Amino acid sequence: MAKKPEAESFLDMFSKFGRDLKMPAVDVDDIVSHHRKNLEALEKSVKASAAGASSLVAKQREMIQSALHEITEAAQGIRAPGNPQELLGKQADFAKRSFEAALKNAGEVAEIVRKSGTESVEILRERIRASMDEIRDSYDKKK
Repeated sequence: MAKKPEAESFLDMFSKFGRDLKMPAVDVDDIVSHHRKNLEALEKSVKASAAGASSLVAKQREMIQSALHEITEAAQGIRAPGNPQELLGKQADFAKRSFEAALKNAGEVAEIVRKSGTESVEILRERIRASMDEIRDSYDKKK
């Protein structure tokens, strides 16, 4: 009885198909290295964002403590006996200082957010540039 030829495995058929089409070999190590660098850049970006969020929370805590201190001082000044014009002057001074502090704090918060966002985006932008260079270099090597 004649022996039947063994059926080719799917992997063998796919490999033969690739050889017949003269497809370039895939370097799995390069692909893994590329994605590892992408994940490392993403991790750095997240850490930069987290550091910015921590700075923002610390600044907000500082702002609240300062505001509570100012309110306490203002309340004590209002309780002290004095003429009404002096009291109005103290209230106007408190309102002015509060407004100036709010403007200063808003500017500082905006700067923290801007700096954190810029740093985070720049990390990703740099990785994209490097990634494009890697792709160009690998393409040029195969020519």
